[in-house]
Amino acid sequence: MEHPFLYFVYLFELIGLDHFAHEYPHVIYSWVVMAFMIIAGALMAKTISIIPRMPQNVLETIISNIEEFTVQTAGEEGRFFFPLAATLFLYIFFCNLVGLFPGFYPPTAELPTTLSLAIIVFFFTHYVGVRHSGMAYFKHFLGPIWWMSPLIAPLEIIGHFARVLSLSFRLFGNMMGKEFILFILFMLAGAFFAPLPMMMLGVFVSLIQAFVFYLLSIMYFSLAMEDSH
Repeated sequence: MEHPFLYFVYLFELIGLDHFAHEYPHVIYSWVVMAFMIIAGALMAKTISIIPRMPQNVLETIISNIEEFTVQTAGEEGRFFFPLAATLFLYIFFCNLVGLFPGFYPPTAELPTTLSLAIIVFFFTHYVGVRHSGMAYFKHFLGPIWWMSPLIAPLEIIGHFARVLSLSFRLFGNMMGKEFILFILFMLAGAFFAPLPMMMLGVFVSLIQAFVFYLLSIMYFSLAMEDSH
């Protein structure tokens, strides 16, 4: 499924990168989202003051609520992985949201994007476990009874790799489904009337899917610390 017109794909066509633009629109729009977050963050950092204005109040409220939820879910040790978890949440939310604008494409509607995010969570999960208790973390793969290790170890390994598939396919499937429905309505009823009933639902789905990915991620990080005991 392709959008009728993508602004940044057209810009890449103008500079002679037609093949790359059409093959990897999700990469281009990932760069767009990252650039937006970096520039917005830099501008917000420059305007921080003791007496905050509305943009600063909104940003501080969002970040503090994410931090509070992370600590409530994972305990005080959750402050260590809060920066990554919050970044994943905001990045995924903006990637989801950008598809609601005409001429933009959500990077999370492509499996390579969601798979990349899931792989980050996979490796960071084990990093958290090793950081928390050293190489003893990997003992939990063998199970509590040594003679059952040949049975438990493969199941544990499969379970951890299944997390990657679960995270990536859940986000990809939901966002692709949203895009497909919007595309059908766009073709049936036009650019102005068709998407309107779906806009609020699209924002809600974008938020929920970002939250689910974030919640599962911090749960995996927390389990890595518990498994290391």
